Amino acid sequence: MSTPSFGAAIAFAQALIRIPSLSGHEGEVADRVLEEFRALGFADVRRDGAGNVIGRVRGTGGGPTVLLNAHLDVVAEGDPSEWEYPPFGGVVEGGQLHGRGAMDIKGPLALMTHAAAITRGRLPGDIVVAHTVFEERGGLGMKRLLETEEVRPDVVVIGESTHGDICIGHRGRAELEVVLRGLAGHASAPERARNALALLPGVIAAVDALAAAQPTDPVLGRSTVVVTDVRATPASRNVIPDQVVVALDWRILPQTTELQLVAAVEAALHEAIGEPPEGLGFEVRMATEEQTTYTGLERERGLLTPGFLVANDDPLVEAVAAAAGRREGPGAATIRPWTFATDGGWSCGIHGIPTFGFAPGEERFAHTNRERLDLGEARWAFERYPAIIEAAMETLQRS
Repeated sequence: MSTPSFGAAIAFAQALIRIPSLSGHEGEVADRVLEEFRALGFADVRRDGAGNVIGRVRGTGGGPTVLLNAHLDVVAEGDPSEWEYPPFGGVVEGGQLHGRGAMDIKGPLALMTHAAAITRGRLPGDIVVAHTVFEERGGLGMKRLLETEEVRPDVVVIGESTHGDICIGHRGRAELEVVLRGLAGHASAPERARNALALLPGVIAAVDALAAAQPTDPVLGRSTVVVTDVRATPASRNVIPDQVVVALDWRILPQTTELQLVAAVEAALHEAIGEPPEGLGFEVRMATEEQTTYTGLERERGLLTPGFLVANDDPLVEAVAAAAGRREGPGAATIRPWTFATDGGWSCGIHGIPTFGFAPGEERFAHTNRERLDLGEARWAFERYPAIIEAAMETLQRS
């Protein structure tokens, strides 16, 4: 059996970074995580039907169950030549761990895994460590994990980077599409066609009007909606397109539904465009993706990650913030929301399980070619995890 430690956790993180794992292609990295679970002596080690990997660290018995969660997938690396260090090198230099996944999220995943192993037999409750697939594309893994009730925790700790703060929620994210339709034709004879691009200015105006009217939450901030992509078909520069798909990224407040989003875009379009000219039209829909993991085809689903928010004066939040402390001095950790979405939207926003986040790492490095994790901060966070988990269990036992 391997001995859990900070040094071993960083070596594990380096090994994970060296295995590319885009959404739907997490199989090899999942195998390596299962290997680590077994080496550390986890119980009930398994892979579920979605491809998530799960292990259990047993406590003394009778206490609450804490779920530690990170995800197995990463975003694409882009042009490797633009990186200071190889994106899949797992290089440690200058007191930093470098590479794709260093802080989002293979570094924190490795730290959480080894920190959980350290607590074996010390705490009243069990720790379930579940690392999930497809987080970067809407959270299919966490959704499936909780739907099947293979795991039913009393509290969830998300390992997305917080820079040592305690994060208590975030806006959700929805991806919608406005489909503009017309009649294709040769560019040399535009009078024979109905150019779907003619409706594009109206779409931009409608989205601008929607953005100006978005509500604001005092903690999570303002909901935002913006056009992020425009694709015309046929994709030829000498053909007038008969279809244009306009992608919208909408950062939504908790409890917002797909039906509400589609209806709001439709209303804004009717206001901006009115009745489309003859031969032109539009449709609003949720963007969907046929999500296929290495374990097989799952299903086509709308791209919506729920938001969530836990009160900053919740006794659980206050207890874990006190247990985390501050790296730079005395006092409880800062309590705040994330600006990005996580799998916590499924655990708390949909299933109502108390959820918070704690991990090292600076958000500004996520999804960039400068991704890195400060090893001093990582060591500090690693040493805080057992105290945070214990504080969560004790608070739940008293409630």
